[in-house]
Amino acid sequence: MRESFYHSEEVNALDILDCRGLSCPLPVMHTRKKLEKLAAGESLEVIVDTGTSRDNVSRLAKKEGCEVTVRETEEGNYILTITRKA
Repeated sequence: MRESFYHSEEVNALDILDCRGLSCPLPVMHTRKKLEKLAAGESLEVIVDTGTSRDNVSRLAKKEGCEVTVRETEEGNYILTITRKA
């Protein structure tokens, strides 16, 4: 698991959780830990490389009351942007 942090003009700070190469349930477990600290209105990006991880992380985030958008990269990875509803 790789973690990074970057600053964007649109978002003050966006936390990125890179779960490529991890098998389920690890992406879900790492995402759950990050979601526990996510305040209303804040976002988290999770990068996964399998459809199973994409589906499981999306399901967790929605169950936790978050909005989820998914983008597929040219490399076949999935970037899930998870936003805690206000």
